[in-house]
Amino acid sequence: MNDAMTASEGYTSTGFAPCEKPERYIQQLVSHWGHKFATSYDEGDGMGVFPFSDHTHVVMTAHQGGISITLTTADRQENVRMRGVVERHIDRFAFREAPLTYEWNEK
Repeated sequence: MNDAMTASEGYTSTGFAPCEKPERYIQQLVSHWGHKFATSYDEGDGMGVFPFSDHTHVVMTAHQGGISITLTTADRQENVRMRGVVERHIDRFAFREAPLTYEWNEK
């Protein structure tokens, strides 16, 4: 962990949430958050991109067995807060198997 990263680099953490339908959940989040900001989904890679702000963005990629998450924010405090936002929203769409288990690693 390196809390002393510069503002231009931001603060990044990676996570993984085991689940049965990762592509479906990511697509639902792209649609849901797409009403608030410009999201994108790459069907070939099963990847959703969520630019929450100039300093906060999330990339989710579907894998067999779950969703990998890369979360970049301006600082660690915002990163921890946004992990909760991401988890609650994934769980909302994965309600049949929620709450999911999230494993986070800080870079």
